[in-house]
Amino acid sequence: MVIVDTTVWIDYLRGAENPEASWLVRQLQQQSLGLTDLILCEVLQGVRDPRTLAQVRDDLLQFHVFHAGGTELAIAAAENYQMLRARGHTVRKTIDCLIATFCLEADHELLHRDRDFDVFEKELGLRVVHA
Repeated sequence: MVIVDTTVWIDYLRGAENPEASWLVRQLQQQSLGLTDLILCEVLQGVRDPRTLAQVRDDLLQFHVFHAGGTELAIAAAENYQMLRARGHTVRKTIDCLIATFCLEADHELLHRDRDFDVFEKELGLRVVHA
């Protein structure tokens, strides 16, 4: 399963042309794609028009939406954050720690356009789709 990050969904919805959005367009019917509830929330927060919000919500709910919260994931994400920090890397956003840790623990690949995930790939072995 490939988890598609907020950064890519936003670019896709805006019609942006970049390698990750193009990969998503090509793979929508070919790959098993999903997102987390946290990603769903981030994407929907950025939609300003109520009609568009309903359409985007319905479209995203066609994919598998994983619950990416809970005590165990929170602890694991905090441990990953501390480990990376001890190695000299500071991840800017807590939500990225949760998403990356979810993917690591569930052995999902991640399609993203956010440099915070690069350190998870390099240091912790996060599997990333390189579009």
